[in-house]
Amino acid sequence: MTLSEHATSDWSTAPAKAGAVLRRSRGSVRSLLRAPRRTLDRLGAVDTSAPSDLRRAVPLPSETTMLRASGWAMLLFVVLLAGFAAHLTLVSHLAEGRSQRILFDRFRADLAGGTAPVGQVGVDGALLATGTPVALIRIPALGLSQTVVEGTSSRALLEGPGHRRDTPLPGQTGVSVVYGRQAAYGGPFRSIAGLRPGDRITTTTGQGTATYTVSAVRRAGDRVPALGSAEAGRLTLVTSAGSIFSAGDVVRVDADLVGTAQPTPQPVLRLGSLSAAEDPLGTDPSGWLPLFLLLELAVVVGVGLVWSLRRWGRWHTWIVAVPVVLALGSAIAKQVVVVLPNLY
Repeated sequence: MTLSEHATSDWSTAPAKAGAVLRRSRGSVRSLLRAPRRTLDRLGAVDTSAPSDLRRAVPLPSETTMLRASGWAMLLFVVLLAGFAAHLTLVSHLAEGRSQRILFDRFRADLAGGTAPVGQVGVDGALLATGTPVALIRIPALGLSQTVVEGTSSRALLEGPGHRRDTPLPGQTGVSVVYGRQAAYGGPFRSIAGLRPGDRITTTTGQGTATYTVSAVRRAGDRVPALGSAEAGRLTLVTSAGSIFSAGDVVRVDADLVGTAQPTPQPVLRLGSLSAAEDPLGTDPSGWLPLFLLLELAVVVGVGLVWSLRRWGRWHTWIVAVPVVLALGSAIAKQVVVVLPNLY
């Protein structure tokens, strides 16, 4: 057969060969569509949203994979909870102790330089910033020695006892009010309900040292004692009572000034001019946004943890992840304390 005859033969038989291939393909598609359901399940779920001739298998995660992911999510939650507990029981106390050392050094320098606050405004004439050290307080019966900061919001009390800004400073005429936490961040006022009449309290401000004697421990419903005269001074310590981190009562300790009170400068903030965040058991709304952002970060960390487990392996992932998750849990705990009532 010549080359031309061979080519002519191929061209003449091509349509028949193509038809045979097409018939075999259709038969394969029909057999696939008639396959038992379990066979299709092995191949993968069928995407029914696509046209019938374009349906393809979409792999689904196995039950083992789902159980493993749930287990890692629970483990992540446990580690976050451990960071939360570690912050409240240990880290917060260390943080408060560090803040107190810094505040004491700063206030001692202010006393030495004659710039320690004596009223609601500083030497520049502006209202004192929240967190400014304004006094030292010592309660020998409790072994307590703390630096008092300006402000009574939940965030201000992270650093130590706080002076209510619309009351005089300790040692001055009138009633000076100081708040302190019961449990978190050192819980400096956790034992003040055990003070007895006659116990002594000393305070130091830019005007000098003042001595008080405890006169009464009050709870909700108790009568507020009146000052002896317009020139008298009193110090009232405020904290929460009852179980730790629970919605308990408010306890107040009144102590009367011994000796002559220092004059009170003209106030800028009057009684009742503060926000509810600085009242007893008030909450600080500024802590909600950081808390939500940290919770979102926790979700991102969880996704990254699952990805790392698939790429790095178990031990490599947890060596890197555990410190990160503990730090994140501690940061979340701090913001939770901020949005909780200020005396907790």
